[in-house]
Amino acid sequence: MQSADIAAPAQGPYATLDTLIALRFPARQLQLARRNRALGSLTGPNKSNFRGRGIDFEEVRSYQPGDDIRSIDWRVTARTGEAHTKLFREERERPVILAVDQRPTMFFGSSHCFKSVLAAQLASLLCWAALDGGDRVGGLVFNGLHHRELRPRRSRRTVLALLSEIESFNQALPLADPIGEDSFAAMLANLRRIAKPGSNVYLVSDFSGATNEDARKHLFQLAQHTQVTALACGDPLEERLPRAGRYAVTDGELRSELNTADQRLREHHAATMKRQRQVLRNDLLRLGIPLLRASTDSAPLTLLQTYYGSSRR
Repeated sequence: MQSADIAAPAQGPYATLDTLIALRFPARQLQLARRNRALGSLTGPNKSNFRGRGIDFEEVRSYQPGDDIRSIDWRVTARTGEAHTKLFREERERPVILAVDQRPTMFFGSSHCFKSVLAAQLASLLCWAALDGGDRVGGLVFNGLHHRELRPRRSRRTVLALLSEIESFNQALPLADPIGEDSFAAMLANLRRIAKPGSNVYLVSDFSGATNEDARKHLFQLAQHTQVTALACGDPLEERLPRAGRYAVTDGELRSELNTADQRLREHHAATMKRQRQVLRNDLLRLGIPLLRASTDSAPLTLLQTYYGSSRR
């Protein structure tokens, strides 16, 4: 990848391993631990429900006025007859888990690339940035029928294995078999199993099916014990239909015609998509989860620099 491509949108219908590996160089401009004010503002007035192992137990000492009563060690208190409280210190390392969506709904794009490719490049940048920051990196790649998971390790080999899985799932699109409506919920169930308390979880998806009741329950539980960041991949054509006309569309196998001359159709489409976006945003706000909007017509690095930009040169 040439340096001139760094600020350009992702390209093409498929991701390649060479490109995903080459993103390790621009990823050095990112610091995931930074989480600047721009990212914090996306959680709205609600604080995250995160209750993970962001702190480690250090010692027990006598209770002092002003100590949080929730930290009282009742066993020591009962044994000694005097109130004692637990002290904690902040945990320095939290593993990074990438959940990368490669379902058929991601195999769509009208500008520069498909959403599946955008997701692959966003995940690659996050992987390399996490590894460069000294974090353990793992992930889960899913397509609605199958998934592949890699446990977090501080290893370049693990990152390369994860990128290889992303490419493999990406190259398998489109799928011949239909996927269930609960595919996103099933992914979250698997993610909860591998994301240990205290993990930094990045969901890279178009969030199709995220408003399913089971998906909401899993997401709530996930947000209780991990620090979740949502990266929603979209395409301009999903926001609004193109100007009136007849357009040829394809899913890679079948070809059809889209007639956008009907004004009511255009208005209905725009209203439906706006409503879906708002529902997702509200759900995530209630959980204190920041939502980053990515688009196929914008550079993935530019988006991440907005929130994780590094001052390093």
